[in-house]
Amino acid sequence: MALLRDPARPTALVPEPSTDDLEPALPEDEASGPGAPEPSSVPSLDAGDVDLGLRYLTNYGVVVLAEPASPDVVRVVGEAATWNGARLVMVVGPGAEPPPGLPPDAVVFEAPTDDADGDFAALVGRFAAALDDGSDAADAFRSSIAEEGWTQAVAD
Repeated sequence: MALLRDPARPTALVPEPSTDDLEPALPEDEASGPGAPEPSSVPSLDAGDVDLGLRYLTNYGVVVLAEPASPDVVRVVGEAATWNGARLVMVVGPGAEPPPGLPPDAVVFEAPTDDADGDFAALVGRFAAALDDGSDAADAFRSSIAEEGWTQAVAD
């Protein structure tokens, strides 16, 4: 592979950081302690970027919005899903209410406070895949929990 260089447009070179400058990764249980990124410093989705990205997709049956999103992002994703005839699957934080203005056929999951083993994420993924394969929401949910080995709780 040849690299082309345009002398009229110099490319700034940034030296590779030395390994001495890198901090060791923190174990998961220490990731929320001192030195962890503040929630406000974590990049968030921009409604304009999401709108543009969804316009590049030509065919989809399900959109999963699993990260906290602003009302503008939720609106853009909901409108795109409706326009494309796709289902919206949304994950809200523990104890959070679904945002207003969701499409009537949107499915909302409440995330657990901890999903260290990834079971909840796998459930949402299987559910979305089953919807995309053409299952209705009830059948998609039943098959998703059966694959994880979950069963209905027995009342005392």
